[in-house]
Amino acid sequence: MKNIIDLQGVSLKINDQSILKHISFKVNSGDFLTITGPSGSGKSTVLKLIAGLISRTSGDIKFENQSIDGYDPIDYRRDVSYCFQTPVLFGETVKDNLEFPYVIRKKTFDEAHAIAELESVGLPSHYLSKSINELSGGEKQRVALIRNLIFLPKVLLLDEITSALDSESKKIIHTLINHLNDSNKITILAVTHDDNEIQMADQLINIENGQMMEVTHE
Repeated sequence: MKNIIDLQGVSLKINDQSILKHISFKVNSGDFLTITGPSGSGKSTVLKLIAGLISRTSGDIKFENQSIDGYDPIDYRRDVSYCFQTPVLFGETVKDNLEFPYVIRKKTFDEAHAIAELESVGLPSHYLSKSINELSGGEKQRVALIRNLIFLPKVLLLDEITSALDSESKKIIHTLINHLNDSNKITILAVTHDDNEIQMADQLINIENGQMMEVTHE
């Protein structure tokens, strides 16, 4: 298995306060890595750094053996896709959100593919025209997730995306994530407190007070 994500001595300081201290780990292509730890320990910050949403103070983050600083940000985020804990939808309808990945790639919207993605997370075809204001929290999270998957990334970063969901929505998303990892070989890095998601992991990292405490392999 080839290495796809590599953190080397990554640290982050904000106003002289150390948020992360010398974080180092590697993830192989197709692996499922889970990051756990207490609230406020820096778990989500690690994902945001990998996603390029914030900048590290020191150390290096490599994607496919090249520093992420060398990638065009738009191209990089197509390959390394970040899903927020609180789903962010825009426009007026579900279609507005699922059409967006096509628009930024200057491609023609594939309605049949969009409907298939909706159905893969338990949402019927008529949801394509549904107002985003009529969606439940679980439905919004499912739409936000499949928006990231219309064009499959190489790496999917999941930031506690099931923490506020009901059990049915969690089960649907767990099934989808497992399929992406097992069948599509998408590399997944997930921050979670969910026992089921922890059990899915090939590799488990625990972070406390901004420091890596242990790394466990399956």
